[in-house]
Amino acid sequence: MDKGARARLLQDHMQQPERKLVTPASLAVDAVLVIAFFVYMYSVVSGHVPSKDHRMVLFWGCMCSACLTAVFWLALQMIRVVARHQREISKP
Repeated sequence: MDKGARARLLQDHMQQPERKLVTPASLAVDAVLVIAFFVYMYSVVSGHVPSKDHRMVLFWGCMCSACLTAVFWLALQMIRVVARHQREISKP
């Protein structure tokens, strides 16, 4: 492939109009969902921490909830990307 063909490929790819993928409303929705999920997961896992010390229950419950919440956030972002892609390819 010569340099002109590469430049044309890059130029065609870069000329697509840019749209906002993240808006303040989507950030707010994500924040509410993630915080609610964290609180719910903490209420579930804190009872399973094998300790009588309240600080250890709080620490390990928060650590476990943080990991699960990170996975939830990633799944939420993947669902959002797939849904957006499905909407774009179904447009005429």
